[in-house]
Amino acid sequence: MLFLIMKKVILGATGSIGSSLAKKLVESGEELHLVGRDESSLSALANELNSSFTVCDVLEENFSEKILADLKDEQINGLAFCVGSIDLKPLKLTKKSDFMQSFNLNLISATETIKSLADNLKKNKGSIVLFSTVAVKQGFPNHAIVSSSKGAIEGLTLALAAEFAPNIRVNCIAPSLTNSKISNFLLKNEKVAEGIAKMHPLKRIGEGADSASVAKFLLTDESSWITGQILGVDGGRSSVA
Repeated sequence: MLFLIMKKVILGATGSIGSSLAKKLVESGEELHLVGRDESSLSALANELNSSFTVCDVLEENFSEKILADLKDEQINGLAFCVGSIDLKPLKLTKKSDFMQSFNLNLISATETIKSLADNLKKNKGSIVLFSTVAVKQGFPNHAIVSSSKGAIEGLTLALAAEFAPNIRVNCIAPSLTNSKISNFLLKNEKVAEGIAKMHPLKRIGEGADSASVAKFLLTDESSWITGQILGVDGGRSSVA
């Protein structure tokens, strides 16, 4: 009997959450295709995990075509879109371009990726995992840019879960602040980091592995009766006083 090898695609694979997810999936025997824009770190991770990869920037025109070309005829049963940004400004200092950039990065690139892989995922009863932020549910000052674009991701999750059922499951993870390259500007000050940690009922900053563990669950058959959900991985910040 011929067994097809299934792959899961991770965009933002070199980030804190993406790389943790990739390692957890490979440890459980999964085959991966990794996507990122930093060729040196991406190729190093791909070599470590014996995975195929595509170097591209999701803000480039037709970036999804590069991914499809590298995948060739591979069968896909999972997609994790771990791309994100932290754009913090008071509204009076924002420009239209700030919102357009954030929506292009977080929402439009996600929709382009999903459109390009939807038929493959449908054929293989796949799962899609997207990423939002705790700041959508819990309002924070200076978060208008990122909260609005990630709020759109939550709306996209629900719409696609309905549109793709019963063939593709679509869920979303909403983390609180996580140790990563993009959060370093906030966490490099030890006192600031301690103060942010204390704002969480569980009294610590998140790690990539925290969200990655949930993403791994959502990408596998262990979560086969879960779709259209926004799961907070936020140390209790969105719901516990």
